[in-house]
Amino acid sequence: MRRFQQGEAIALRELWHDRIWAARPLTVVADRDDLLMFFLPVGTEWQAPGPEDAEWIEAKFSGVWTLSPRRWTTMHVLSFAWPDAGHAVLHFWDENWTPRSWYVNVQRPLDRFELGFDTLDQDLDIVVSEDRSSWTWKDEEDVARGVALGAYSEAEAAGFRDQAEHGLRRLVERQSPFDRDWTSWRPDPAWPEPALPQGWDWL
Repeated sequence: MRRFQQGEAIALRELWHDRIWAARPLTVVADRDDLLMFFLPVGTEWQAPGPEDAEWIEAKFSGVWTLSPRRWTTMHVLSFAWPDAGHAVLHFWDENWTPRSWYVNVQRPLDRFELGFDTLDQDLDIVVSEDRSSWTWKDEEDVARGVALGAYSEAEAAGFRDQAEHGLRRLVERQSPFDRDWTSWRPDPAWPEPALPQGWDWL
């Protein structure tokens, strides 16, 4: 399957039991054998369970939800991922491009398809300070609820923690590509605003 070009808009879909749980349009920054990088700007429209599905965890594990358009209004996000890795590392800036934090996101390894990549957020995360000097676990209770609901096994939950710690080591040990300063990174102004490509919802 083809490589994606820098500046190209792709779909990052989350699949759960052969249904689309969420879909985000991302701009490709790099598509290499050893590294995948994507950009999500403030203001991007994406698809997620609607307002009536406020309890996302229960909706996800019950299999009952409907997708609705949403607006990403919080942070600019630069995402780093690796083929076959069950985690990604994200860097956040606010809308004025002030660096805010790092984030380790546990997810299914990216699975390439013709319009982008499929994955699934596995709930567990680590929030890391901008200077990488401190960090905290996030959403451990969501993983515990998933185990209680039978969606995850105890072994799978332990695997999520291993993946989170792997991503954290990449970041705090300044392994490549984190051996350089990313705070001054900016998207190419010629890149268009990302939008979900036609056919993103075909399975």
